[in-house]
Amino acid sequence: MNVIETKDLCKNYDELKAVNKLNLNVRQGEVYGLLGPNGSGKTTTIKMLTGLILASTGSASILGHKIPSKLVLNDIGYMPQETAIYLENTVHENIQLFGEIYGLTKAEIKVREVELLDFVDLSHRRNSIASTLSGGMKHRLSLACAMIHRPKLLFLDEPTVGVDPELRALFWEYFEKMAADNITVLITTHYMDEANNCTRVGLMKEGELIAEDEPHLLMESTGTKTLEEAFLALARRCD
Repeated sequence: MNVIETKDLCKNYDELKAVNKLNLNVRQGEVYGLLGPNGSGKTTTIKMLTGLILASTGSASILGHKIPSKLVLNDIGYMPQETAIYLENTVHENIQLFGEIYGLTKAEIKVREVELLDFVDLSHRRNSIASTLSGGMKHRLSLACAMIHRPKLLFLDEPTVGVDPELRALFWEYFEKMAADNITVLITTHYMDEANNCTRVGLMKEGELIAEDEPHLLMESTGTKTLEEAFLALARRCD
């Protein structure tokens, strides 16, 4: 079952083609990685899929519903690159607020808060005002808030930026457990090494999907040893 489908999805800003004829099919339970440099269209793609911006042309569906649709809001989670928390509130208050927004009971929020703050290593900062957190901690709190309601589909835009390598590894272990529970994750990253943990990856350049496959198959097809080398090889073919 495909939980994300796009057909010739485009987003234009005047003469700039931020995303150009994107065709994606992401299956249930996949950890799908969108890889590419800044300006390649990754964030714009996520914003169209979550309904934050409208496509110029083409179409997209999420969980069987054409986007934009209010019907999918409670089934998706979204962590943007920007800080998506309330800085004047404590860590606990942010978790509680997002839980209430998604309709969780107080008992459910209490259980999820313990699980998530332990996962993002913020239990010791539960009562801290969010504005006093470091940049990496704010990013981790934003991730916890995006996951509070156990979404069926999770959009993560650069979730491991500012996170130390040990915690990054733990994040990926958790993402894999989510996939095992048939939760789908669409993730963007600049870290080519961690993209090896994805079920499949799509390589984007200048708004276009230039290749898509399992990481090891992309490396095999280009005769390279790393995804970064594979991306460079494939990008040169498109020039």
